[in-house]
Amino acid sequence: MNNNPIVVLGCGLVGSAIVKDLALIEERHVVAIDISQQNLASLPDHDRITTRVEDVSEPGKVAELVADASIVVCAVPGFMGFETLKRIIEAGKAVVDISFFPEDAMDLDDLARENGVTAVVDCGVAPGLCNIQAGWVQEKMEKVESYLCMVGGLPSIRIQPFEYRAVFSPIDVIEEYTRPARYVEHGQVVVKPALTGIEPVDLPGVGTLEAFNTDGLRSLIYTLDAPFKKEKTLRYPGHAALMRTFRDTGLFSEEAVRTKSGDVRPIDVTSRLLFDAWKMTEEDRDLTVMRVEMEGVEDGERIRYTFDLLDHYDEKTDIHSMARTTGYTCTIVTSLLLNGDFERAGINPPEFLGATLGCYDKVLAGYARRDITVETVREVLA
Repeated sequence: MNNNPIVVLGCGLVGSAIVKDLALIEERHVVAIDISQQNLASLPDHDRITTRVEDVSEPGKVAELVADASIVVCAVPGFMGFETLKRIIEAGKAVVDISFFPEDAMDLDDLARENGVTAVVDCGVAPGLCNIQAGWVQEKMEKVESYLCMVGGLPSIRIQPFEYRAVFSPIDVIEEYTRPARYVEHGQVVVKPALTGIEPVDLPGVGTLEAFNTDGLRSLIYTLDAPFKKEKTLRYPGHAALMRTFRDTGLFSEEAVRTKSGDVRPIDVTSRLLFDAWKMTEEDRDLTVMRVEMEGVEDGERIRYTFDLLDHYDEKTDIHSMARTTGYTCTIVTSLLLNGDFERAGINPPEFLGATLGCYDKVLAGYARRDITVETVREVLA
């Protein structure tokens, strides 16, 4: 690819980490674009970073902003992610996306192929890294029998009542608590309400957390050939029950209710209030924990792979852990595309990259450069 700048659309906590990493670690010129001057002001004054205050939702704006890009990173909020990604593809630009929109990205596959665009979607930590690991294991095994991912971003200090902080928009987190959870049992897709199936999980370095059903499998429902597949979200014990109370009371409802001040959607009020309650402050520290377990047959033996990630707020760079693990996966993959290590035209969930020879090793090497460690255990089962 050419030496034109990388354009990053969206500069929140994760987007800003992406911009800094691309400019400082990958040593590439970056144009950071956000509707908020305050978000852009958090970026360092650096000759490889250019900022622009723009509203990417304006008609024709995306095509204008990415016209000179070598590649685009889409880090906008989920509710506008699908449409923004579509506009990037129409502009003929390779793209790595972390907007985690609810629509099916494969609906844009034909468009991406027609435009010769390589688009990697869901490229964070989960979805993202866990998918890359799934693709890597699937290539090694003759048969994958099961896949389980448990993941969560948590505040290092627990503060009642939520014991939670968000690096993403609260509306995106709430959507995770309301969207029905899909998983696979005996080869069949099972649908359960989110926040069900609560169970305790003990993980090294963290202690006892609770895991519950959320709709996190996304593309792995269709791309990973295994009869048992599930993803669960991790939180401190008690959080899921509180969120179920909010949801069942109607505080997450998108249906307008009549008030003295007019019709109001409860979700709009709740998300606005939770924005302040969940917002990361300068004093907050966080951690990201993820365990992926996969079992199957490799070289005629039953094998279990266990991948453990535990990452903490980086005091040296002042970057939150969830921004690091999500954003750095994105930046590493962006560089893989720029270097020609992955070039498949169309919509690519991260497992396609994991199945490509050498890519997972380069992802791990990229993590190591950023002081992120993934512990891997391979066990032979009886």
